[in-house]
Amino acid sequence: MSSIVVITGANRGVGLALAEHYQQEGWNVIGVCRQTSDELDRVAVNVIEDIDVTQDDDIARLSAALAGHTIDLLINNAGLLRDDVLGDIEIDSLRQQMEINAYAPLRVSEALLPLMKKGSKIANITSRMGSLADNDSGGRYGYRASKAALNAFGKSLAIDLKPRGIAVAQLHPGYVKTRMVNFGGHISPQEAATGIAACITALNLENSGGFWHSNGEQLPW
Repeated sequence: MSSIVVITGANRGVGLALAEHYQQEGWNVIGVCRQTSDELDRVAVNVIEDIDVTQDDDIARLSAALAGHTIDLLINNAGLLRDDVLGDIEIDSLRQQMEINAYAPLRVSEALLPLMKKGSKIANITSRMGSLADNDSGGRYGYRASKAALNAFGKSLAIDLKPRGIAVAQLHPGYVKTRMVNFGGHISPQEAATGIAACITALNLENSGGFWHSNGEQLPW
């Protein structure tokens, strides 16, 4: 029986590349998104769309749609980047990034935990910009703060879920050529997906809770 991976934000970018990677590896891919794409429809065994991961009703609908499945891997990938500049910061922008980048992965993980088993894994797609020690350029207030919060949530999840046999990782994909950065990155989504998948394969209960670059480098908090 094929393993099941659930990926949020799976319709494009890194999420789609991960869906394609796992489909090629023989997994059953379940894509979660607000609006599907032809590319996702081609690789997913099931697409659950019209899901806003910040809304309780949508998360409840997602849980109901997945009832009866056993999730081997949950990849919390949906994210939002805004370029908040000092002197022109909008609190609503910070709040929205926190809702999507930090609160939503925690909410989705908690909601889907009943469908996970010993040996299941959770991968939170975070960012190096969530590192406090690595911040040498400032700016991006909402994105940095929300990814730092996601890292904190993921670390606590790893501790709380270890007795259940579920490992958790925070993974930075790299600077990827996606719409989020106007396609100005250094690596392709496919390269990022390959690295992320390798980190997930290496994830276990002993190293659960860590913060890694997709190239395998451990990142500072």
